[in-house]
Amino acid sequence: MQHGVRVGLFGSLVAVAVVLAASPARAAGCEDLAQLKFSDATVTLAQSVAAGAFTPPAGGRGGNQYADLPAFCRVTATLKPTSESDIKIEVWLPSSGWNGKFQAVGNGGWNGNIDQGALATALRRGYAAASTDTGHEGGGGPWMQNKEKLVDYGYRAVHEMTVKAKALVNAMYGSPAKLAYFNGCSAGGRQGLKAALQYPDDFDGIVAGAPALNATGRAAFAVYVAQNVHKDAASFIPQTKFPAINKAALDACDGLDGVKDGVIENPRACKFDPKVLACSGAESDGCLTAPQVEAAQKMYQALKNPRTGKEIFPGLAPGSELGWTTFGGQQPFGIGTQMYQFMVFNNPTWDYKTLNFDSDIAKVDAIENGVINALDPNLKPYAASKGKMIIYHGWADPQIPSGSSVGYYTRVIDAMGGAKKTQESVRLFMVPGMNHCQGGAGTDTFDKMAAIEQWVENGKAPDSIAASHQTGGKVDRTRPLCAYPQVASYKGSGSTDDASNFVCK
Repeated sequence: MQHGVRVGLFGSLVAVAVVLAASPARAAGCEDLAQLKFSDATVTLAQSVAAGAFTPPAGGRGGNQYADLPAFCRVTATLKPTSESDIKIEVWLPSSGWNGKFQAVGNGGWNGNIDQGALATALRRGYAAASTDTGHEGGGGPWMQNKEKLVDYGYRAVHEMTVKAKALVNAMYGSPAKLAYFNGCSAGGRQGLKAALQYPDDFDGIVAGAPALNATGRAAFAVYVAQNVHKDAASFIPQTKFPAINKAALDACDGLDGVKDGVIENPRACKFDPKVLACSGAESDGCLTAPQVEAAQKMYQALKNPRTGKEIFPGLAPGSELGWTTFGGQQPFGIGTQMYQFMVFNNPTWDYKTLNFDSDIAKVDAIENGVINALDPNLKPYAASKGKMIIYHGWADPQIPSGSSVGYYTRVIDAMGGAKKTQESVRLFMVPGMNHCQGGAGTDTFDKMAAIEQWVENGKAPDSIAASHQTGGKVDRTRPLCAYPQVASYKGSGSTDDASNFVCK
């Protein structure tokens, strides 16, 4: 059921003493938005951009990808909710054809950038859209020692951006956005979950892809894998061997769903041991030495606290092997080690081989203290606000193991009072064969925004989502993505590349 602006949506504007330069009942011109006053923010640019004329700042990916953009009003601002904060945002407002809605977009890694590509995607759909650098530039660094900047990164920047962007929308069009959405993947998926937990009234609909909901756990897992594959020279697995491991995993598990299609439908049903690749003669790219077998086995194993036995982070799923350079490359995964270098030990030259998976993890938890992680499964306040959420994750994700989302959703079901109750507001879609956010052998192309829009605006909850795989820009496979725990089941006849021959069950 469609609903309008919620109670309190603009009430928070009072707290920041917004003074509109134009009456809220009268639309303002783009350049007039530069006069919009906030007590804790400054509009630094309000500029009309003609259709196809947007050129990204120096260092951008080039202008061609923006040639099809409609005319819009580009607004930039700096937000300072605390004396330590320096949050940059951009808000793109359609000059005409606004769909009446607002979309906040997420970003990735340590979030030190405005994602203009995501803003463009939202603008093409008629949305007024906003993005933030979350309060710093670039990746991990000394800013992580600053508690206020950690809070900005963790959740405050997205909220403050949303409040200011809604005020700009109100001023630009003379009326508030009728609905608000969030769309992000990876760190952006984490941002979406965090928004639902911290500010359940901010968004009517949230799309959270491959959420980095356990950032501290992933950092520990990154170091755990690095310690194993670099235990000695013999333990390292060259990238040239990843295809052989992937093929062996597929040989063992691809056919478990009754369809041999180069994709493992449900890796949790897969019992694969890379020991089957043990070299029987001379070493080659098609086999693993004994130390390499042990290192490969550890890739699939969950990291557990050595003293308590409690799981810290799940292992990688069978099918993820072609992307093992993320965790198993020549150097540890940088996003993981940066957390220890800058947030915990304040030492850029910290040696990852020294990490203690008991005492040092406790140090991380004490510093993070719920600011970054989105581990709380209690989404009841978000459900009570009539919010809807779609979580999606690729089963073959080599950067955020897919078990992270499955485990979280299981806990959400427990916290929300069962699967039926949970699916009234939160649904999980696992994508067989998909890598991190996109890519891979699976059907990784699907319209997440259309699915969440149908749910929020028309009350049509997604039991399945149509998805496709493309090669060279041409669709060569379609398949339904099923609301977890259901999976796409082959009906027994017809092409296995045609979604109509599958049913969710």
